Parts: sequence; C-alpha cells; structure tokens
Amino acid sequence: MAKTTAYEALFIIDMGNGETAVKDLVEKFKNLIAASAEITGVNEWGKRRFAYPINDKNEGYYVLINFNGPAELPAELNRVFGITEGIMRYLVTKVEA
Repeated sequence: MAKTTAYEALFIIDMGNGETAVKDLVEKFKNLIAASAEITGVNEWGKRRFAYPINDKNEGYYVLINFNGPAELPAELNRVFGITEGIMRYLVTKVEA
C-alpha cells in the first residue's frame, strides 16, 4: 500500500448562502477526502466571529478535518478549495507526529 501521511484541512465557509449550503460544502469535502484518504476526525467548530472582516463578512462556519492520505492529496484539495464558491479561507497542513 502507498505511504500515507497525516494532514489536517481547516476551512471557513461563507454562511451567507444558508445552512443547507454550509452542510452541502462540508459533505462535499468529506466525500472528496474520503475518496482517496482515511478520515480520522471531523470537527465542526461552527459559527465563529472573525477578528477582522473577511470579504466584508464578520463571521463564518469553521470545519477541521483530520485525515491520512497520499502526498498528492493536499495539492488537489487546495485546488478545489480555491475554485469552490462559498469557501472564504482554507489551509491544508501536514501534521507532525
């Protein structure tokens, strides 16, 4: 089996499109990650207020997904996060053991 590495993806969803859109985006990224990696945890932090406005908004919905996957997956996630409407900010990082 190919070597896998531990990663975490933290992203903020714009809540302006409604709760259904937020849930759909969370499911979209859980499914995208699960297709080629093992999800070890999903932590929905929920609605949080920003320290400063982002895109003229003062709050967003935070989601943290931990997963073990191949080295190519973070680049693909970054690409999809970047082109997905409703994603305000995102960060995919390698978790050091």
